[in-house]
Amino acid sequence: MDSVNILGVTFSKMTLSDTVKLIQAKLAADTRAETKPFHLITANPEIVMAAKGQPELRRIVDEADLVTPDGIGVVLAAKWQGTRIPERVTGYDMLIRLLEGAAANGFSLYVLGADEETNAKAVGIIKAKYPGVEIAGRHNGFFKGDQENEIVADIGRKRPDLLIVALGAPNAEKWIYKHKSRLNAKVAFGVGGSLDVIAGKVKRAPVIWQKLNVEWLYRLLKQPSRWRRQLVLPKFALTILTTRRR
Repeated sequence: MDSVNILGVTFSKMTLSDTVKLIQAKLAADTRAETKPFHLITANPEIVMAAKGQPELRRIVDEADLVTPDGIGVVLAAKWQGTRIPERVTGYDMLIRLLEGAAANGFSLYVLGADEETNAKAVGIIKAKYPGVEIAGRHNGFFKGDQENEIVADIGRKRPDLLIVALGAPNAEKWIYKHKSRLNAKVAFGVGGSLDVIAGKVKRAPVIWQKLNVEWLYRLLKQPSRWRRQLVLPKFALTILTTRRR
């Protein structure tokens, strides 16, 4: 598989369409290899920089089955390094493509994360809007202690084809990695705030903002409290350029 290494993280260079086809093939497969799911991570500059300073997260990213470029910063970094990533491959876009494709190739889905109202509403919309998707189970993201073991056991019993986890990055990635030997899912990946968007709680940037690759700016304008998180972007760019000069 064609890939590019950016600050130690190996990113796939597949397009969104090709990535969706790969995941669809995994969902359609008859077997679950060693009961461990195909772990997909959609990584943005924030995760790349966090992995530099967190050995645990670095190990999780290194052991993932596929890492896709979720963020224009990653696409630009590849260009600065003299190679090309054709486009962003975000968790939300991938999830919607998979849901849309379920009409022809159905699969079972377990939805974990977000608050109870958002989780329930998103699942209801998925049921109504995407025929072919069987909801194997769901649970909100507010749990602790014994509840966590109960959730893992529930997922393991229900053996979903696809497990999506909306606990925020990198918490979702860490949670999947921690429990993946017990999940009995074919594919698992973190979807960030996708449930908020599906449920209508948060509005995604208009298409024109997406095409101009300034979706991050739209989100910052709508949620000014995100400014601290956005500080990682210039740090990421500076690290890439410094590394390139060396």
